[in-house]
Amino acid sequence: MSPAKFSSKILILLGILIIPSVGYLLVSSGKNNFQKLDVFGPKEPVADHPGDTIYHTIAPFSLIAQDNSPFSDKNLEGKIYVTDFFYATCQTICPKMSMQLKRVQEAYKDDPEILLVSHTVNPEKDTVKALAAYAKEYGAISGKWFFLTGPKEELYNLARNSYFLATFPGNGGPDDFIHSEKIVLVDKDKRIRGYYDGTDYESVNNLIDEIKVLKWEYADR
Repeated sequence: MSPAKFSSKILILLGILIIPSVGYLLVSSGKNNFQKLDVFGPKEPVADHPGDTIYHTIAPFSLIAQDNSPFSDKNLEGKIYVTDFFYATCQTICPKMSMQLKRVQEAYKDDPEILLVSHTVNPEKDTVKALAAYAKEYGAISGKWFFLTGPKEELYNLARNSYFLATFPGNGGPDDFIHSEKIVLVDKDKRIRGYYDGTDYESVNNLIDEIKVLKWEYADR
């Protein structure tokens, strides 16, 4: 074998051995380079730590799910979740939003980290029985997609002051009404990571994709 051919074979062999290792190092070192989602909401002061702030988080709550079981913020510990505010007799944006949420459910139906939470803004009429029927109508999977009711004041306080879905003041009284097309993405630390138009197919496509980005962020910790 000539020296030239021998050298060529050595170079090929080295390439076979080295290139996969270099590729692995590039992938490994680049795992922190993906785009992270923004965190929404004002920063808030930390109790007992003057001058320190943290990102806004969803406040604790205690409501009732469509199966008549208690449902609180504790049920969402360690979960990424998608949430909206609707009412069962709505004939405008709510059916569109619920159909889009059904797409999100389908995309993550086998992922226990991802939950969906829909809050009624009309608890006087959206009883547990009404919510159970609505959940059935849209094919909600038990333990995956929850429909919540409870005191109007608490529901409206969540919508207004935790999820920032209303810019006008109100106290959840008889004349207070919130109706938003927004779907909200919340991370495992109860921080808002995205707002999406629940009536728009492409916006919900973005939501489905950005849930993956959020999962990568937690996997990289």
